[in-house]
Amino acid sequence: MTSHPNRRKNVFLLIAAIAAIGALIASRFGGPLFPALRWIALASLFVYGCLRRTLTAWIFIAMLLGAEIGHDWPAVAEHLRVLALIFLRLIKTIIAPLVFATLVVGIAGHANLRQVGRLGLRSIIFFEVVTTIAIFLGLGAINLSKAGVGVQLPAASSTDTSAVSKLNAEDTILHVFPENIAKAVADGAILQVVVFSLIFAVALALLSEQKRRPMLAFCESLSEVMFKFTNIVMYMAPLGVGAAVAYTVGHTGIAVLGSLVKLLLTLYAALIAFILVVLLPIALIFRVPVRAFTKAVAEPVTIGFGTANSEAALPRAMEAMEALGVPRQIVAFVIPTGYSFNLTGSSLYLSVAAIFVAQVSGIHLSLGQQLMIMLTLMLTSKGVAGVSRAALVILLATAASTGLPTEPVFLLLGVDQLLDMGRTAVNVLGNCLAAVVMAKWEGEFAIDATPHVVTAAIE
Repeated sequence: MTSHPNRRKNVFLLIAAIAAIGALIASRFGGPLFPALRWIALASLFVYGCLRRTLTAWIFIAMLLGAEIGHDWPAVAEHLRVLALIFLRLIKTIIAPLVFATLVVGIAGHANLRQVGRLGLRSIIFFEVVTTIAIFLGLGAINLSKAGVGVQLPAASSTDTSAVSKLNAEDTILHVFPENIAKAVADGAILQVVVFSLIFAVALALLSEQKRRPMLAFCESLSEVMFKFTNIVMYMAPLGVGAAVAYTVGHTGIAVLGSLVKLLLTLYAALIAFILVVLLPIALIFRVPVRAFTKAVAEPVTIGFGTANSEAALPRAMEAMEALGVPRQIVAFVIPTGYSFNLTGSSLYLSVAAIFVAQVSGIHLSLGQQLMIMLTLMLTSKGVAGVSRAALVILLATAASTGLPTEPVFLLLGVDQLLDMGRTAVNVLGNCLAAVVMAKWEGEFAIDATPHVVTAAIE
């Protein structure tokens, strides 16, 4: 009974592949055949998506449609940005209450607070080791490709007037602690929300059972509501992702990449190498079920890649890891904390970008100077995940503190969205893997677990 629908899906997928190959060949000769074949491929994928009817498939299709619209009708794509912003706003409304509720339940509802402390220590050690490896892998990649050597700065690169504050050590530490939890939520300072939630949860855990139970029940109910909220918002994910990609392609264009293509290729090659050389061996060492894990993370990683926003993928990532068999208290602690301390993709990008700035400026850095920059990145990249344009803030702060010129940093702004897509996807993937590794390390991973709200997350 199911063979006929599957056969029809495969037919349209085959048509799309043939049309895509034809479009690639036609691109060498020009003429109307090239765009026609592109649209035939996209139309076939659209029909395939109607038959497939999965959110992950629709997100991929929406990304391709968005890229085509941005390429063919950039003026239209410019106005589609509002759809992407609506999607991101809805997602951001989920983050603070979800992080608060799940952290409080994960800690205050835990019978053994000593285990929470052990989990925190293990998580921080894991985060630091993995992000340090990512930084040094990026350092090796940019020195090998020399992407910035010979690049000419555009005349308009220094005219960007974006206000970026330079972060010193005191500011970085101070940013961790909230002065007003409402302000932290409004500013999207996730680490401050995490710190408040941790202290609140410990205080709640120290109360008697009679006084603790009502607040704990409220937080449990709140977390369930926010997961349902997430499921509703996710129906808009293909529209939001497609609009975001259309705006990016229409706004930057292919020509803007010009001298930055090599940097783009360097970053993506390094990110792929990081996945294969670091994350995959870690998964094998801890005996993570790779096939089931890959299926579970496909949707949150796709959302992260399409929106270039880690927060957009956070609720779905937490759902998917719980569906995979990671206990809720571990998911609630590891993934939100990892969004501040385990940004592996961003760490790798920052090392690539910092050396690229030096190469563009014609500055030769010794190994010792490069190691000093890496040490600075390790310190400044913590605690600013909630800051708008966090990578730019960190990069400018590092350049200023290590004597590099800041003007070349603005050269990256034209393609920052394309760079951000890759590093965000790896951020999401790394945090999901960290949750499974911690569950394995604690001996609490249960692959047969199928929580009630999340089975759809890995379908």
